[in-house]
Amino acid sequence: MWVDTAASFQKSLAALPLTAYQAGETVLAEGSRTDRLLILRWGNVAVVKEGVEIARVSQPGAVFGEISALLDCPHTADVRALAYFQFHVVHPAALQDPAALFYVAAILARRVDEANRRGRNLRVVWTRHSPLNAGRCCPASRELCSRGGVASVARTLS
Repeated sequence: MWVDTAASFQKSLAALPLTAYQAGETVLAEGSRTDRLLILRWGNVAVVKEGVEIARVSQPGAVFGEISALLDCPHTADVRALAYFQFHVVHPAALQDPAALFYVAAILARRVDEANRRGRNLRVVWTRHSPLNAGRCCPASRELCSRGGVASVARTLS
């Protein structure tokens, strides 16, 4: 069933409206609400959280704005255009389609899996270094230390 619904949703993307952005434009602003999901057709974007770039995405089919749309809350990060690109626009009502729900659920599951793997890797690094050296061992722990100190890293890993 999953393969059929994913293929069905991919085919239905062609019917969705498109929106385009130029390099440097902010597509979604952290703290704002747009009441829409964006699915990358092609291009390259940066995801920025609290002023720190946390990802660059260029994979067609990547979804943005789903947390805001599904949880009815403000966007949790900025999405900025790195070059000219296009998105398919999906309004939350379209998520009542089972194929759309499966597609978004799969994207979210991959993100949770990746976050879990990164958390395990950071925990391994943390156990190999004293708290005084945690900020020097890897970019992820350096970022955590700069935001809330070593205590913040310990709380995050516990």
